[in-house]
Amino acid sequence: MTMQRGEERASQSVEDFLKAMYRLQREGGRVATNALADELAISAPAVTDMAQRLHDDGTVDYVKYRGMRLTPKGERVALLMLRRHRLIEAYLVQDLGYALHEVHDEAEALEHSVSDRFVEAISLKLGHPRFDPHGDPIPNLDGVMAERDLQPLTQLALHRPAVVRRFLMHEPALLQATQARGLTMGAALEVTARAPFEGTLEVKVAARPAQTLGYKMAAAILVEIVENLC
Repeated sequence: MTMQRGEERASQSVEDFLKAMYRLQREGGRVATNALADELAISAPAVTDMAQRLHDDGTVDYVKYRGMRLTPKGERVALLMLRRHRLIEAYLVQDLGYALHEVHDEAEALEHSVSDRFVEAISLKLGHPRFDPHGDPIPNLDGVMAERDLQPLTQLALHRPAVVRRFLMHEPALLQATQARGLTMGAALEVTARAPFEGTLEVKVAARPAQTLGYKMAAAILVEIVENLC
């Protein structure tokens, strides 16, 4: 499923539609109209209209009352857009000094306007990174993404050493809060206590005193287990 350079670009609304479908599809099979409407903040009739158009275009498999899923052609476009977005985020952080909470909206705007040549120049300059600043995998030109064995902080066993590897969040306020608490990419930590029923967690980050995290924040932080904290 190689993503060829120079293919005709779709419109911004189509690219956003297919990218959103890809995210939702990975969470559970065919995508419901209402779920996609909520994701894109548009009406359900607008989603249906776009789905029917893209069905005719061959990028979406749409069946009335059964939702939709991407065809191989549609998945190719979605992965190309993810590659663009994540490489731009990496460039903004590594070369332009953007903070993590600033890059998502900037990349959303830029991904539709820059050329394929520009995106591949970014990839070359950054040494073809496999992950963006949030820890999200960057698809290569064949649509392949690196995989890691990660788990949410909410599932990490007590006193098990781990490091932060991915943030499943883009809300600026939430990202700022994680960074302020020392929960940065690669930070060493362990969970020292956990309240039941999706309650708070007590987390010790590196040499900092233990601190309390809410369940929502902790669930959006993915970690990798390590043998020892250094």
